[in-house]
Order: sequence, then C-alpha cells, then structure tokens
Amino acid sequence: MSEIVPSPNRDPQSPIALLERTLRVFPNKTAVIYGDQRWSYADFGREVGRMAGALQRAGVEPGDRVAVLAPNVPEMLVAHFAVLAIRAALVAINTRLSGGDVGYILDHCGAKVAFVDPELAPVVSDAQATMKSTPRFVNLEDPVAGILGKPLDGPSYAEFVDGAPVLEVRNDLDDEDRITSINYTSGTTGRPKGVMYTHRGAYLNALGEMLVHKLERDSVYLWTLPLFHCNGWCFPWAVTAAGAAHVMLRGVDPAEILRLIAQENVTHFNGAPTVLLMLSEAPEAKGVRFDPEVRVATGGAPPSPTLLARMAELGVRVNHIYGLTETYGPHTVCELQPEWEDLEIESKARVMARQGVPYHIATHLRVVDSALRDVPADAKTMGEVVMRGNNVMKGYFNDPEATAKAFEGGWFHSGDIGVMHPDGYIELRDRKKDIIISGGENISTIEVEHTVVKHPAILECAVVASPDEKWGEVPKVFATLKPGEDVTEADVIAFCRERLAHFKCPKAVEFGELPKTATGKIQKFRLREKEWAGYEKRVHGGTS
Repeated sequence: MSEIVPSPNRDPQSPIALLERTLRVFPNKTAVIYGDQRWSYADFGREVGRMAGALQRAGVEPGDRVAVLAPNVPEMLVAHFAVLAIRAALVAINTRLSGGDVGYILDHCGAKVAFVDPELAPVVSDAQATMKSTPRFVNLEDPVAGILGKPLDGPSYAEFVDGAPVLEVRNDLDDEDRITSINYTSGTTGRPKGVMYTHRGAYLNALGEMLVHKLERDSVYLWTLPLFHCNGWCFPWAVTAAGAAHVMLRGVDPAEILRLIAQENVTHFNGAPTVLLMLSEAPEAKGVRFDPEVRVATGGAPPSPTLLARMAELGVRVNHIYGLTETYGPHTVCELQPEWEDLEIESKARVMARQGVPYHIATHLRVVDSALRDVPADAKTMGEVVMRGNNVMKGYFNDPEATAKAFEGGWFHSGDIGVMHPDGYIELRDRKKDIIISGGENISTIEVEHTVVKHPAILECAVVASPDEKWGEVPKVFATLKPGEDVTEADVIAFCRERLAHFKCPKAVEFGELPKTATGKIQKFRLREKEWAGYEKRVHGGTS
C-alpha cells in the first residue's frame, strides 16, 4: 500500500480506525464468543490481519469486491474488517436468495473471491450454471456447528489463510468516500440493486449506533440480526468501537436466544418484530423477566403497540428504529421522552410504535407531497418520507439511472408513506405500493394490522389489497394463529368493525403461515401477487 501523508488536523474516517483504537485500549477483553470458542480483541485483530493478508496474497486489490455467503459465524464478522482494511468492498449476500439471484449478484458485483458456508454451497452450485464470472470460491467450515467439508471447487478457509502474512490493523485510508460494502436489495420489483456504503458513512453510523443504543465497554451483543442485512445495521463496527463482546448465533432459535442471554449476560440484540414475537411466544419465555433490562432495536416493520407491551413485560427495552438498505439501516429512532416513562403500558407502547426522529449523524428528515413541499405536521396528512445526510448511500452500484431517480430533488426518496406529528416525530402509514385505495379512500395496512393483532387468538398478520369489483380493491388479512387457538374469519372481521371505520375493515381473512425474509420481515409482495394473479396489474402513484 502507498504511504498516506498524515494531516495534523484530520484523521480518515473509517471503521478500521474503530478497531485500531479498541486493539490499543482493550486487547485482552473478550471480543467474540461462539460456542466454546472465545477470542480476545488481540485474537480478533490477528484473525482480521490474517484474512486481509490472505486476500491480498490472492490478488485482491483496492476497489475489488469480496463476497460472503454465510450465516453469523466468526469469519463473517472478521470479513467486515479484513476486506475494508485492504480497501476492497465487502458484498455480504442474503442467505435465503435463490441460486439465480446469488449468481446475478456475484456477476453484477464482479466478486474476485467468494467465501461460502457449506450449507449454502448447493445454492452457489445452482448459480454456477448460468454465471458469467468465475470468482475464487473459499469454503468456510464451521467446526462449532459440526459442518465441515469442501463442497465447492476451492480451498477450505484454513487452507486459504495458511501461511498468509498477518497484516497490521492500521487506518491508512486514502479516500473516505471509498466503498466499504455493496448491499443488495431484496429485488421484489426486479433485479436486486447494489447499495454502496462508504468508509465515512459506515464510521459515522457506527458512532450513531453506539450513542443511540448505549453500547459501552461492558455491553454484550447477541447476533440475532443477520450480518448480511445492511452490514448488520453497522453494529459490527459499533460493538467493536465500544470494546463490547460479540456473541455469534448461526440461526434464530428462541430457546437458544433465551439460553445465551442468561449464560452470556447479553445486554443488547436486534431484530424485526417477528423475531421479538417468536421470543415472547416461546414456551421457554414463560415467567421470564430480564433484570437488568435487555436493550433491543427493532425495525423492518412498525411493531404493534400490542407487541411492545409484551416485550416490556419480558424485561426488554425496545428502541424502535426505522430506515432502509439505502440509509445503512437505521435513520430514525423513536426517542423516548421523559414524560412517556410513567405512561401506562398500552399508552407508552402506542407512542413508541412511531418511527421518531433522526439519528444525530443525519438530521434531515421530512414528509413531503409530490412537489417536495412539507405536509402539515398534524399527524393526519400523508406524504412520502425523504431524507438526506451522512447515512444515505453513495448510490447504486453500476446503476446511474436508478441512483438519479432515488435522489430526485436533492433528497433520498424512501418510497414510504407517513405523517409528521406536531412534536416532529414521523409515523409510517405504509409503503407506496402497500397503501390500499378503496373507493377513493386511502387505507393504511399498518393501521389495520395493528388492530388485528390485538385479537387474543392472532399471533401475527399481514394486510394487502385484494381486488374487488365494486371498490376496486379492499383489505384482506393473512393471519397466523397462536398455538391451540381457533377463530373464524367472521370473528376477526367483527373484531375489526368494533375498532375501525367500516371502510377500513378487512373483507376477507385467510389463516396460515406468512412468507418471510431472512430477517423476519413479512413478504407482502408474495401475498399481493397471489391475490392479483389473473388481474390487470395496478400500480399506485401515491396518496392524496
């Protein structure tokens, strides 16, 4: 690497600087816990340097892409630093994607090296049949989980790093706008788009996560959130910056989560509302109340007041955050006001279900009409949520047209519909594509969902537009029942009619399992496609 001439009044902003500091301050503190495996930060730093050296030996140069297809194993965490240390870009791939999507991402990003977990190797094998690129595959092995072998043509991880130089972890970044990572969107309306993060943005976001979620030296963070999802909301860098411990978790299992919280004195974890729901409904959670409270950030969908109340009873202090892949994960937090602390649980949960106010490192947040004018802050007038700031993506990789569209008018357009409260807090009403327009009236699916889950027999639900000859479209509920519960469609509809304006009430209810992403987010697009199969496709242009 070329030498960087130091400046007396400026240090390059990079996540590598955060690890460099922690290695100096807390070398002997526990950094990584996985099964019986324990690494100190000194150990972790050596593993980062070894992977970085092996990648450099393999010909990876600054600007090249390195892909990882793996669950939350230690090597995935190491890659979040090692790839950045040699100024390459990390591409962490969703573990639930099809072979076609994985192949497209590997081709689109042009990965030079791809680390693959053995359990996910069949997906890559399927992808290879149509791939144009030929990255060097490295087989990650997981002796803790008992998963070994070399299913892909390529070395094992141990062979890949064997004898490699262990590079010093040093923040000698040449350009703060250099890409740290490319995170691909879910591609529900077309091919996935590659969202580019920068060293500066990742660094500032990590500091924001430390501040908002109160990460500190004695914190213990459990990896329930997939590391491939927005780089784990920047928590790999935030937890490390605090000198806290990472507890790795290969898969989400409520019983295992509860065990690890008790065994490792976990203080923090993150996840979608579905993950919290699984935890609260687990048999092992009966009679459990965490003391001290466990801090949890939840996002991906607005948690219902009902769910927030359940988590409070479990001793979980929920921070409701909101953001997108394009904003490095969280952009807002529902900051708890002092006067809310003494509210009754239902009232407190109701205000905490809002998306809130911006992080300290990205203060620009608005709700606007189609002409980019602010809507009245009356908690009623709906508009699109737009944002600007340090945690907005650099753009879409090799897609200038999509980038220009997303940044129209000098703001990032979220595609989310919300309202602005008089106190400056935003609250989502829906995605543009999820808003139901029935007989000319706008219906928020979130409002209907929050009503349905209040029914004592309903575990979780999703509401989508269903075609209707008279009204154009009407709400339909897809619901999962709690174990041992029984309820009819008529019961659910009657329950809603007692609590909602009648035009907002569902006209049909279907019971069964809900399709979800790897992060637990319900895939409404699959439910919509099912409902609209055979009908002319309708696209909503916005709300009034």
